[in-house]
Amino acid sequence: MGIFSRRQTPTLEPVPAVGHHTPFSATTGAALDPALRALTGEWTIDRPHSRIGFSVRHAMVTTVRGAFGDYDSTLYFDGARPSESRAEIVIRVDSVDTGVEQRDAHLVGGDFFDARRHPEMSFRSTSTVHEGGETFRMAGELTIRGVARPVELQLDYLGSVVDPFGFERAGFDGTTTIDRTDWGLVYNQRLETGGAMVSEKVRLQFDISAIRATPLE
Repeated sequence: MGIFSRRQTPTLEPVPAVGHHTPFSATTGAALDPALRALTGEWTIDRPHSRIGFSVRHAMVTTVRGAFGDYDSTLYFDGARPSESRAEIVIRVDSVDTGVEQRDAHLVGGDFFDARRHPEMSFRSTSTVHEGGETFRMAGELTIRGVARPVELQLDYLGSVVDPFGFERAGFDGTTTIDRTDWGLVYNQRLETGGAMVSEKVRLQFDISAIRATPLE
């Protein structure tokens, strides 16, 4: 969940900017888009229109991609003081889907997530820094198999709209790369030509459509 860099995309009804003065990040002093202040508040991830996924190199020559379909989320964004923004996502690991049932069963077994003993993994933010424009860096703890370790996400803000059903939506794109062995996911097979069957480096991807928790009046 790296979070914020505005991209101009077709909008149904733009959310108006609030005020006439450009606020500054309390952390970096970089100018903030005044429209971001209108987004301050509680949000939740709209699962049917979002993707929490990963990609990992397989057999040194191709990439396997997967996603988790079952999770809970609580997001708070402070458009005037980004350092006050926070996020928490709790994922049920047995919801993993890579498109191959046998591979998914292996992932939830003892070699990887060990879902029987550790049914959930989670991310809880600890700080948010405005890096300029609408790009932010969110630090937090990622817990897998009961092991909590620090990670940093780059977050890009993609824009906001009010959809035809009256929901205010905001788009975010986040990424980070981790070494899975840091969380005890050490299973692997070595190739005869050298290298590993499954890369230790895993790229996490958060494609988020968030809905304001309190509907617009």
